[in-house]
Amino acid sequence: MHRDHSKLICDISELTALFTDTANLDSLLQKIVEMIAHHMNAGVCSVYLYYEEADELVLKATQGLRLDSVGQVKLKLGEGLTGKALLEMRPVCEGNARLHPSFRLFTGIGEEKFCSFMAVPILRGQNRIGVMTLQSEQKDHFTAEDVNIFRAVTSQLANTIEMAKLLIGINKTVPDEKKTAVRVSQLKFVKGRSGAEGFAMGEAVVVRLPALEDMLAVGSEQPLTLEHLRAAVLATERQLESFQKAIETKLFDVASLIFSAQILMLKDQAMLGAMEALINSGATPQEAVRQVVAEYVARFDKMPNAFLREKRYDVIDVGRRLLENLVGVRGVERQYARKIVIARELLPSDALKLSTQGVQGVVLLSGGVTSHVAVLARSLNIPLIIADEEALLSLAPQAVLLLDGEQGNVYVDPEPGVVAAFKEKEALRKGAAQACRNVKARTLTKDGAVVHLLANINLLGDLAVAKDYQAEGVGLYRTEFPFIVRSDFPTEEEQYVIYRKLVEIMKGRPITFRTLDIGGDKALSYYDYAKEANPFLGLRSIRFSLRHQDVFAQQVRAILRAGAVSPVRIMFPMVSSLDDFFAARAVVVECAAQLKSSGIPHLAAPEIGVMIETPSAVEMSDELAREAAFFSVGTNDLIQYVLAVDRTNEKVADLYVPHHPSVLRALERTARAAVRHKKDISICGDMAHDPRYMPFLLGIGIRSFSVDARYILKIQERIMSLDTTSARQTAEKLLGLVSIVAIEKELASEYPVA
Repeated sequence: MHRDHSKLICDISELTALFTDTANLDSLLQKIVEMIAHHMNAGVCSVYLYYEEADELVLKATQGLRLDSVGQVKLKLGEGLTGKALLEMRPVCEGNARLHPSFRLFTGIGEEKFCSFMAVPILRGQNRIGVMTLQSEQKDHFTAEDVNIFRAVTSQLANTIEMAKLLIGINKTVPDEKKTAVRVSQLKFVKGRSGAEGFAMGEAVVVRLPALEDMLAVGSEQPLTLEHLRAAVLATERQLESFQKAIETKLFDVASLIFSAQILMLKDQAMLGAMEALINSGATPQEAVRQVVAEYVARFDKMPNAFLREKRYDVIDVGRRLLENLVGVRGVERQYARKIVIARELLPSDALKLSTQGVQGVVLLSGGVTSHVAVLARSLNIPLIIADEEALLSLAPQAVLLLDGEQGNVYVDPEPGVVAAFKEKEALRKGAAQACRNVKARTLTKDGAVVHLLANINLLGDLAVAKDYQAEGVGLYRTEFPFIVRSDFPTEEEQYVIYRKLVEIMKGRPITFRTLDIGGDKALSYYDYAKEANPFLGLRSIRFSLRHQDVFAQQVRAILRAGAVSPVRIMFPMVSSLDDFFAARAVVVECAAQLKSSGIPHLAAPEIGVMIETPSAVEMSDELAREAAFFSVGTNDLIQYVLAVDRTNEKVADLYVPHHPSVLRALERTARAAVRHKKDISICGDMAHDPRYMPFLLGIGIRSFSVDARYILKIQERIMSLDTTSARQTAEKLLGLVSIVAIEKELASEYPVA
């Protein structure tokens, strides 16, 4: 369809030339979207502006969507087709947007009926200003000519908007918006971050934790002394121990360690000594607790490490319990069954208490997705969204919230159409959950080759899903989580209890323990890391363990002791040389000798393997295969290191390509070494659950995959549709190609729906 764009460009040029009042930026953008929507015969035209400090795109003007969505719909850079266009700094044009894997639907703002989609970034040189989007109900409504014209349109807008940014400080809009109260009557939709996935709907109830200052006003029948404080410490310790025992069966490896951290705080002589010193100098016990807790919280708040900052909540929790026991007052108990709880912050104990009362979901105004509360919510299957919107705290008790824990969206008093859409979505999700019944007990290719499908496990709670999907065992147990959630290195005994539980639950099925894999983006809050310019290339994984052999030995002994019940395998991450492997294996041998001399039951000779994650390990794969009992290829890190691309850096995300010729050749070389020496080799990482790569991986000899259990059915169905002869032919063809584009075309021809 030909459109005369010359008048449109002239009209927009005239509008921007007349723009002199920064206060009218929103009205200018609104006039422009109305003009463009009419000119293009498009159902929707919208403009999103990019706030760099918050790394967010915010809807600022729209024609065709609900007007109350302006300012409420927010996207992270790279999220959805709109975020993708700005991240990659190129237009995105889709004839049927819903088929694109990056498509994001904001239910309830009126975009459900639209099909065609075009997003053109608004750029000023390399500076990201925003995105203009157009939508139409007709398929293939927008043409290549339209894309080129709107490059010119957005280029005109970029200068004007950037100048407005400089004049009114629009880059600080996000912090300012936090201070500007949204009228509760206007609050219909809030874009947040997903802390724990799932859907939930129910009446809102606001929870406000009692501040430590408020508790100081509570009187007691007699003057309080140092002895009263010591009695309160003992009472608090008994409460936490009781709480820990009560929840061990459900959250064995998480909650127990969280409360162990709080119990340790009560035994910390530095903290208690500071309280006693204040009392001896004339402060009341209440004031001493409040002051010391406030000082510790202030220290944690200044820490650059996100995990360490989250420890503030443990300190507050301990302080609140101490004051309650000191003055003999308990918080008011409320009923939260089938409610959506809104709170500025929650403590770990509060989250556990809410779960026992049947809360439907949680909205927090603070905290992060790595916080104890978010981790607990995931383990407890409670949808949780982190949304920094003050107006949520002023909602009427009768207000109904709908939480979309997948996208991080909060709908306030949703309309019937929105509710119906989510009920349908929830039904589909539950149907998918029942798909585990379709998993076959054995996985065979069309020509009868046996393939083993195992599960990756982060928490013991993941084992239930692994069993539902008939995982043949645990191909990768990530042991670092008990280290991350607590405030000190876990002892050998604490680790042993968790590992023993895992072995007992699996009842003889194979388990591979990956030793501590921290560093990079997985930091320990209580370890004093030296500042590293490149933490992914620094003191991480097996390097950390070999540098701290006391910590390493405790973990190894705990694994060997757990293996006395049923044999387990030990795997070292990020091995880069034979020397690494020999040094780590020597620790295992020494630990086994120590346990034997002490008469402690243990696994004397475990199978010991390596993760192939570095180019140097690929280069030494033949020699490593002679020494190691098995290989596990960690594709995520291997791709990162082979291509020199930080997989967490969105600026180079498009360069992180699993099917790069170098990556495929590295995988083939590693597999060839393992097969030559008759050693088991498995694949973990994202490549292991991508159906496109199954023919290649089978073709180079891979017969074992370790994935999130929910991917097992999809991968099994793909494998059972293949035969090894054609898979080898596909692998040979791919290995002969020298460009990414050529490989992509071949993969698309093999698996066109991907």
